[in-house]
Amino acid sequence: MRFRFLLSLTATLTALNCAAQTTIKFNDRHIHYMGRIAMRDSAAELSWSANSIKINFSGTGVSATLRDERSDNNYNVIIDGKVVSKLHPEKDKKDYVLASGLPAGKHTLELFKRTEWAMGKTWFYGLTLDKGSKILAAPATHKHKIEYFGDSISCGYADEDTTGQDRGSSPYENGYISYSAITARHYNAEFYNTSKSGIGITVSWFPLVMSEMYDRLDATNPASKWDFSKYTPDLVIINLFQNDSWIVKLTDNEQFKAKFGTTAPTDEFIINAYSSFVKSVRSKYPKAKIVCILGSMDATKTGSPWPGYIDKAVAGLNDKNIYTHFIPYKNTNGHPSVKEQQAMADDLIGYLDGVISW
Repeated sequence: MRFRFLLSLTATLTALNCAAQTTIKFNDRHIHYMGRIAMRDSAAELSWSANSIKINFSGTGVSATLRDERSDNNYNVIIDGKVVSKLHPEKDKKDYVLASGLPAGKHTLELFKRTEWAMGKTWFYGLTLDKGSKILAAPATHKHKIEYFGDSISCGYADEDTTGQDRGSSPYENGYISYSAITARHYNAEFYNTSKSGIGITVSWFPLVMSEMYDRLDATNPASKWDFSKYTPDLVIINLFQNDSWIVKLTDNEQFKAKFGTTAPTDEFIINAYSSFVKSVRSKYPKAKIVCILGSMDATKTGSPWPGYIDKAVAGLNDKNIYTHFIPYKNTNGHPSVKEQQAMADDLIGYLDGVISW
């Protein structure tokens, strides 16, 4: 009898504790999402670099219910504007404590996806607030809005690999400290990072090129189309051609053969392809300022023809709200490090301050 009583008491206390907590479903209006995120029947599906979930709440702690496609993604947990931990969700649906023991009062929580869609999807089911906590009004959408179309540099590929091995696996990728995220935070801007490591304009290290990916909600599904009316940036930044600059020289590369056969593309072909992509972006965002940048890897090395291709493509568009800017070659091996990403952001911000009036 005593054993049964203890079981009953434990169950009762557990039920009372759960009842005291506040559960916030993934589709609650108090949650602010950033980035292209697919809202499914039971969860929000996060895949793109810099996808984020943000809430304001009053209380002492919060947890999240998540499931990851391959347990290959990482997230920054940001409390009151400061990164406090890194979360690595597992393949099974689980609850994760994001913050506990906070001072009673108002707080902001953000869960920021450090990794790109190549690492798979994460399903977010909702949040649970500690006893005595409550959800507050959703964080306001920032006044300024940016969208990036880029490659590994914009994703923060290998930026945290300090060994010199330039590893692109998820532990070493941190999109939160990429130049794209740093620049957006500098301007207190909302930003979407529609980027993928290895992608190009004319050719990529895989079959997909940017003109085929830029309008997708789920980048892995050609039939999944993004509704451009859901997010209209004031500023678009395009940082592409680094991968093209390598692959167009590799006549034995599988993707070279698939795109070009046996003959490398002409300058005219390259310029026209870039121009065509920028036209596509302009058709989606007729009022945005578009800045076509390149750097800071060897596509901007002295003597490289690739900045000239971009200059010619943009000049041919005859659009006074499309600009070009080239970030100097960093003159080191591999992808930009944490320090080099910051240097890129500083360079880009210095340029934008002269041409963009928000």
